Amino acid sequence: MAPAVVLVGVMGAGKTTVGAALASRLGVPFADTDTIIEERAGKPIPEIFVDDGEDVFRAQERAVVAECVETFAGVLALGGGAILDEGTRKLLTGQTVVFLEVGLSDAIKRVGLGSGRPLLAINPRATLRHLMEQRKPLYLEVATHSVTTDGREPDDLADEITGLLR
Repeated sequence: MAPAVVLVGVMGAGKTTVGAALASRLGVPFADTDTIIEERAGKPIPEIFVDDGEDVFRAQERAVVAECVETFAGVLALGGGAILDEGTRKLLTGQTVVFLEVGLSDAIKRVGLGSGRPLLAINPRATLRHLMEQRKPLYLEVATHSVTTDGREPDDLADEITGLLR
């Protein structure tokens, strides 16, 4: 069993919103690895970062992604940093992966300037720009398809991705 499609992209790209709409169109379940991590930890990701550190969070993330790639047959949204792990990128080989690409301006409109985002706690605009530049080659490495989300509605994006999957 494998996901119908895996969505990757930086925070604010629309993975959760578009993923839910896409799952509805495909008639499959939707899962977000960040939500699974929070449920299992019993606390939100910002608290995991503060209480346990980023290394602990990333270890939990690697385990949840590996489990979902093996057992989940729906639309799976990965946390923005999941692709930093080489093992995770290898797991995505052979999967249908859609990179939701977003520009800095739209990403900031969607996530705000750091509220609830541990990696954006200091100088959010510059940090988000850096994360986008650092991660884009990795998203492209794992992507089967890339879709630009700037200025677009989730339903429009879900329709486009549905078309790409056919």
